[in-house]
Amino acid sequence: MSEANPFESLQEQIDDAASYVDAGEDVLNRLKHPERVLETNLSVEMDDGSVEVIKAFRSQFNGDRGPYKGGIRYHPGVTRDEVKALSGWMAYKCAVVDIPYGGGKGGIVIDPADFSESELERLTRSFATELRPFIGEDRDIPAPDVNTGRREMNWIKDTYETLENTTEPGVITGKSPSSGGSEGRVEATGRSTMLTAREAFDYLDKDLAGADVAVQGYGNAGWITAKLLHELGANVVAVSDSSGAIYREVGFNPVDVKNHKNETGSVVGYPEAEDEFSNEDLLTLDVDLLVPAALENAIDGDLAQDVSADVIAEAANGPLTPEADDVLAESDTYVFPDILANAGGVTVSYFEWVQNRQRFYWTEERVNEELERVITDAFDNLVETYEETGASNMRTAAYAVAIERVVDAYEEGGNWP
Repeated sequence: MSEANPFESLQEQIDDAASYVDAGEDVLNRLKHPERVLETNLSVEMDDGSVEVIKAFRSQFNGDRGPYKGGIRYHPGVTRDEVKALSGWMAYKCAVVDIPYGGGKGGIVIDPADFSESELERLTRSFATELRPFIGEDRDIPAPDVNTGRREMNWIKDTYETLENTTEPGVITGKSPSSGGSEGRVEATGRSTMLTAREAFDYLDKDLAGADVAVQGYGNAGWITAKLLHELGANVVAVSDSSGAIYREVGFNPVDVKNHKNETGSVVGYPEAEDEFSNEDLLTLDVDLLVPAALENAIDGDLAQDVSADVIAEAANGPLTPEADDVLAESDTYVFPDILANAGGVTVSYFEWVQNRQRFYWTEERVNEELERVITDAFDNLVETYEETGASNMRTAAYAVAIERVVDAYEEGGNWP
């Protein structure tokens, strides 16, 4: 993995799109920096009675289009710059799919595998207490991210509601349905990646049925994408997780691979695999569709020289560096960016927030239908902008769409002390 600074990558992506946006340099410069970043040290009591001090962050990037929105991740690689970058990507992701949110992101610098469930609960509630003055259904709405899920969101909701002496399920999304969560949320990111790939193949006049697919990362986003593509007739020939990659020329049943991972802790060792190799080797396989679904900076400029996929749909946030984008644009590889492809998560989070506020809940069928409408409309808008502007790649076109919408909201609201 490249050591590229993700925040610098975000700023470079904004610069690339600047020439396609009708806005002054001063306004664009404003859109390259977060509005505020909370850095806090959490004092958490461990099961043995000792106290551990753990660093955590929350970045609120831009609120011109609505409340800040974005996940909270638990990972040892969390940094201030990473959280700033991710909050910026969220702001532009929400704008690309035209939902009324700004961008936020949070993270705690831990490996959750090193903590017991009770320690994680105390840690989560401690962070929720620190976030309490900054979050709320009209201010900032966190959600799950890497190594967090319904359990952590339920803890945050309960902590906030207890301290505020209120009932406010819309303070957070990604909750379990019994706590106000939405049907369809678990599959949402994978579903939007599948929809983006489906629309991309149609746009490029390619047949997704029978197409060879490689998926890097077999967490929630990766395995759901693999399952849904398999259901469309695609041939999922390679998948990977942090332990390595597996390959089978005729393809895998993604559900069987997921069951193996659940039982053993890894996709590696799956009995039907014909070969095993590294994550880096998976990224350079000669496939029709590559889905990077792990962490950012998976493909840098050097590795991009060896990428052989015809189409890339980004399920992860920021999996390509700007240098990789340049290399792949020259090789006519179509990259459909994260701020569209993985926007299903935040889109269904928006649906959850709407349901929470109305106290009226939708069926999974309605959620999936509404998600398909949002993603396909956003795809059509992206392609139209790409063709009209002559942008160098789809990512630049996506940022042009997003930045234009944020700039419009900012200028219409005006600027005052």
